[in-house]
Amino acid sequence: MRFAIVGTGALGGFYGGLLARIGQEVHFLMRSDAAFVRQHGLRVDSKLGDFHLPSVHVHESVDMMPECDCVIIALKSTQNSQLANLLPPLLRQGGVALVLQNGLHVEQSTREVLGTGVVAGGCCFLCSNKVGPGHIRHLDYGKILMGPYRGMLDDEPGPSIASLERICDIFRQTGIECNVTDDLSLARWRKLMWNIPFNGLSVMLNSSTDSIMRHPHSRALAKSIIEEVRSTAVACGHVIELEFVQYMMDHTDEMVPYDSSMRLDFLAGRPIEVEVIYGNAIRAAERKEVDAPLMRAMYRQLHFLADNR
Repeated sequence: MRFAIVGTGALGGFYGGLLARIGQEVHFLMRSDAAFVRQHGLRVDSKLGDFHLPSVHVHESVDMMPECDCVIIALKSTQNSQLANLLPPLLRQGGVALVLQNGLHVEQSTREVLGTGVVAGGCCFLCSNKVGPGHIRHLDYGKILMGPYRGMLDDEPGPSIASLERICDIFRQTGIECNVTDDLSLARWRKLMWNIPFNGLSVMLNSSTDSIMRHPHSRALAKSIIEEVRSTAVACGHVIELEFVQYMMDHTDEMVPYDSSMRLDFLAGRPIEVEVIYGNAIRAAERKEVDAPLMRAMYRQLHFLADNR
């Protein structure tokens, strides 16, 4: 297959690099790093094995890129206003646009550009940072769970499961775990049970995950937020076992010390993904007349912090 990576940061650079490493044709859309990577290549330091790709397909504009079978959207959702200019030239007929972004219904921006039947979403369980031009450091995990996106009301056609299985099979060849689900909404809510507490708390408390988990009060707060996200998901019609709350706590205990992507964006003065992670979840709760006071408090405080840096 021919892949396009739209957003060659910590996530896009890692997954795109893995695909190129196994011989897939991968075209990277880059801006500031383009000249550097064209000259020096792409470097990935990974627990799966460090590697350097001396020559990769680098493009500074979508006009110079070929049509691709799978277009991976790895931009931060705060940049989704650019998608209308980026995506239409890239996706070949019969191809799949795979949105690897955090949040709930984050695929909707891509669906509004490309229409129904071609958009899938992927939940990435990944600890990875961009540490320099063309240089990605993969710290832990890497699993992808992908599924067809069927619109805000879950009543539209999405890509076929068979087409996603084909993409998933290729990802497995890179050494990461990759699976397909027919219930993307459930997968998104389960991921929010980590993203909502730990992305926000890392900014509000100016702390990495290990610091949050080490202090008894921040640890208790994180667990309470996870419980609230689960209750909201259940009210929205999803089945998530109560034991999954403790699983998320144990999972975070076992992680390498990690600065969330939201904290890194905040510290660098970049926009943070408040609306797709918190706003969309709160609006889903409101539609079901569910109160979510912890999520709402985080939503308001994060907006305040982002607006007053």
